[in-house]
Amino acid sequence: MGLTPFPLPVGEGEPAAGGRGEGGLGRLAMTVEDFRQSEPWRVFRIMSEFVEGFETLGKVSPAVSIFGSSRASRRSKYYRLAERTARGLAKAGYAVITGAGPGIMEAANKGAKQAGGESVGLNIELPQEQRPNAYLTTLLNFRYFFARKMMFVKYSCAFIIFPGGFGTMDEFFESLTLIQTQKIKRFPVVLMGSTYWRPLVHWLRNSMLAEGCISGSDLEVFRITDDADEAVRTIVGETQDRREPPTAV
Repeated sequence: MGLTPFPLPVGEGEPAAGGRGEGGLGRLAMTVEDFRQSEPWRVFRIMSEFVEGFETLGKVSPAVSIFGSSRASRRSKYYRLAERTARGLAKAGYAVITGAGPGIMEAANKGAKQAGGESVGLNIELPQEQRPNAYLTTLLNFRYFFARKMMFVKYSCAFIIFPGGFGTMDEFFESLTLIQTQKIKRFPVVLMGSTYWRPLVHWLRNSMLAEGCISGSDLEVFRITDDADEAVRTIVGETQDRREPPTAV
């Protein structure tokens, strides 16, 4: 069955007087493909990402999301640390969720899968194709960042954040914002790598806090460590009685 033209207003698409109609139907007929590229169709595409995410991730719990640079090499100390951390989480009964890419994400998925745990990847379409890593037991693909970010928050009972770039910072500060504004319940946020994170915390304290832009209690939402076992103990200790995700949104 071919594509049916989208209905036109009365009078549109009719051949112009004295003409053969090239300027009529050729210009004005809205096909289904045209509609798919329009704003109304975008709503359904967004909806499909939420529905697929809810259906798939609703079966994965409890879970911890791990973030960090896609550029970290396999020789990086943070790669090895992410692998150990995810392995510990899997052995403690947690699924691990990442952005599905290389670097820290690959290390976390690798550690979880090799320990026999659930290893979830939420891949994102990018202009430069991001190929999912080879250590996933569950893969979801997203076109929209905001739909993907919702899944990280909705289906995680904790965040572990390794050194990374703008995307990693985005996830870190979004978690702080949601907790600060009480849009989600407070849940563990662990920063891995004291050397990397201390300068940022120093700026938060000596600039943001000093200017009165945040409260002292806002800096107590997260903790910093260099130890994989400590990170796992922190999460187990703070979530063992409430492993459900921090929000029901």
